[in-house]
Amino acid sequence: MTRRLFTACLGTETNSFSPVPTGMGLFEQTMMLRHGEYGEPPSPFSLPLVVWRERAQARGWTVIPGLAAFALPAGNTTRATHEALRDEILADLEAAMPVDAVLLSLHGAMIADGYPDAEGDLLARVREKVGPGVPILAELDLHGHLTELKRAASDVMVFFKEYPHVDIVPRAHEVFTLCERMLDEGLRPAQAIHDCRMLGFYPTTREPMIGFVRRMQELEQRPEVLSVSLAHGFPWGDTPEVGTRVLVITDDDAALAQRLADELGAWIWSERDSLVPPFLTIDEGIDHVLAAGPGDTPIVLADTADNTGIGSGGDSTFVLARLIERGVGGFAISPVWDPVAVMLAFDAGEGARLSMRLGGKLGPGSGNPVDAQVTVMTLSEGTLQTFGDAKVPLGRAARLRIGPADDDAQAIDVIVNDSRVQAFDPNCFTAVGSDPARTRAWVVKSSQHFHAGFAPVAREILYLGTPGTGSMDMRALVHEQVTRALWPKVSDPHGT
Repeated sequence: MTRRLFTACLGTETNSFSPVPTGMGLFEQTMMLRHGEYGEPPSPFSLPLVVWRERAQARGWTVIPGLAAFALPAGNTTRATHEALRDEILADLEAAMPVDAVLLSLHGAMIADGYPDAEGDLLARVREKVGPGVPILAELDLHGHLTELKRAASDVMVFFKEYPHVDIVPRAHEVFTLCERMLDEGLRPAQAIHDCRMLGFYPTTREPMIGFVRRMQELEQRPEVLSVSLAHGFPWGDTPEVGTRVLVITDDDAALAQRLADELGAWIWSERDSLVPPFLTIDEGIDHVLAAGPGDTPIVLADTADNTGIGSGGDSTFVLARLIERGVGGFAISPVWDPVAVMLAFDAGEGARLSMRLGGKLGPGSGNPVDAQVTVMTLSEGTLQTFGDAKVPLGRAARLRIGPADDDAQAIDVIVNDSRVQAFDPNCFTAVGSDPARTRAWVVKSSQHFHAGFAPVAREILYLGTPGTGSMDMRALVHEQVTRALWPKVSDPHGT
């Protein structure tokens, strides 16, 4: 029997403390795709749409693609932008009807002016259009907000399990398989949520999160359990339902789903202190590198707060300024978003010696600009970083050297670029000539997505608790829209 499926994408990861506004222009710069033309290679959030189309075509089903729009994480989305994108998707759906199912690629942490759960708003309006009998399924980033509005409007939500997000494609297949079973077998998913009442940052590349991901996967082997997700939540979103939550979906057994969600949530709470990686101060990170001495590969230090992937500017100078103050060389930092510096470097050319003002352009969360004499060492255009099955452009990039041009051990290399993006892959260093064998440490502007690409080449990976827009100090985040007690702001939110 042939089926008609509607697919679309809408999302961004809203950092309510970011100075960068999210308007239509940012969506257009990041991803704005129509008519099923997802590009080659596709971006991470269009990958599910590609998977669903291929799976449907293999069954002889028809896919009607709607708008696919995604914006690089930044501040709140404007009301006009959200409503325009939402309404375009709804118009695409109206034109496609009747449909047998709706499959959506969402982020889950999108906040718009007047819409604290923007993607939940989309889901609710899709439900109004298709009615209660048409399955609505969604794939979401594990940093999305797991809200009651989303649960009430959807039949299935599947969140990424891995951080870094290397499992986008497997989760897309999971969504499609559940869609097939709903259409072919009359499967009746039952979704249950447990609120852990926690704010946190939980890489799945270290224990105990490695074991927890395995536990979720083992539960999914039980025939009555359809899907298990941990929505880490996005702590930098000021929205009422921010926080970590467990989602369990069973085969028409709401009581079992709730019991399992509660058991998993209780374990997450019991392990809360060990889930979060240790964060070093900037000086502790520098001292560690100096004590380790030279090696064949660099130590990688993560500047966690200045991650464009969580809405930061990508131009903070806190680490750079401290390196200069201490007179430490042999470090390289990438990527630092500074289009003006890039323009000047390309105009001057390789080998030029310039007075340059670097970074610190987006306000207090970026620190003060650094004034320095730099040598333009290397220029690069069209560099791509690998992120899972996707490719992410670095834009134009320049390696600027502070210190002696001919002495790697005494100099600091700052890789500036004009595409606001985080570090995913060593290519953001090597494409502009940063030699891993001649560098003590690479400082990556990223919180965790760098891990998959850098782990194979890093001597060691350390996380810095840097200041900035994406600060990992959860106690200090000011959530004006949140009334629930949340750990670590409150030591026992369950008893409050």
